[in-house]
Amino acid sequence: MPIEKKKTHLKAGKYFMQGDEACAEGAVAAGCTFFAGYPITPASEIMETIVRRFEEEKRVFVQMEDEIASMGAIVGASWTGAKSMTATSGPGFSLKMENLGYAIMTETPCVVVDVQRVGPSTGQATRTAQGDLMQARWGTHGEHTIIALSPWSVEEAFYETVRAFNLAEEFRTPVIILMEEATGHLRETVAVREAIEIFNRVEEGNGAPFGGEEPLDAVPPMPRFGTGHRLLVTGSTHDPHGYRKTQDRVTQERLLSHLQQKIEYHKERIVQWEEYELDDAETVLISFGFAARAALKAVKDARKKGIKAGLMRLKTVWPMPTERFETLAAQAKTLIVPEMNFGQLRGEVQRFTGGKKVIGVNRADGEVITPESILRAVEGGTSL
Repeated sequence: MPIEKKKTHLKAGKYFMQGDEACAEGAVAAGCTFFAGYPITPASEIMETIVRRFEEEKRVFVQMEDEIASMGAIVGASWTGAKSMTATSGPGFSLKMENLGYAIMTETPCVVVDVQRVGPSTGQATRTAQGDLMQARWGTHGEHTIIALSPWSVEEAFYETVRAFNLAEEFRTPVIILMEEATGHLRETVAVREAIEIFNRVEEGNGAPFGGEEPLDAVPPMPRFGTGHRLLVTGSTHDPHGYRKTQDRVTQERLLSHLQQKIEYHKERIVQWEEYELDDAETVLISFGFAARAALKAVKDARKKGIKAGLMRLKTVWPMPTERFETLAAQAKTLIVPEMNFGQLRGEVQRFTGGKKVIGVNRADGEVITPESILRAVEGGTSL
């Protein structure tokens, strides 16, 4: 596979930085060569860091006129061979949805960062939330599959951004990074390794440039504009060669099956999570992102009190490890989902528990969820 070990552009060592800065540095390390964006709190520091670092690295940065154009620009840049990224928050993420769907349909690798804030609409621009989980999955219309990652620390913001680019290139798909304001503006130590693994897209091959041929889960090569290939790129239903087939139901079904299977059939390479104290856990917590930090502290405090609690922390939020949800539901007496919304993850977990009740610990007032509130639910086994 086209994987290479590449020296990071930061000298190996420990750095004290903000989550947004770490995300930008991860993009530089991953080989991002094109960034288009529009300022928005609390994601602007990603763009500010990119401006400085891209000037040093002689890469291309464009401040676009709006969020819609930013998403369109990174799609176009990707078809010239660039590794491309944009970053935004909730209101801008909403505006990107049409072109996100276009990127999915045209199998265009790119990375979209959403540093979540309180919504809906303008909401609270400087406050934290996890309200965009379902928007990441279903925000653009039509049947589709998406990859979304959720770092819980500043260091993970660096490395998960690298992983986002690798997944985008390997599976020819947009990849979303769901951070929260709390992670984006947090400052922590990041240990930068000497070298990291980088995946570079396959540009040449025997197959057509789009999916729909057997096997349907295969990722086709992606030639670039300007290299002699006659490329037809359209958001309309198309055959493997890019020709529009807007009245052909067989082509439509095969195309949608391909877009789903190239991700769902390779979940073992995509889906990652971490487990803490689950071997004998009777109370199982399932969480993601910044909320999982509080959940882990609650698990440790519960263990000190003799309560057999454990945590499953999602690093990949889409697709979800639903098979593991099922086994944990069979094992646990109590399932608790702490999150900074009114139950978006809880609803997904509930679908795979065989009818077992899932308790939610929720916060959506712009403040971070606390270990104490989660511990009370662990001790009482009831929703707060």
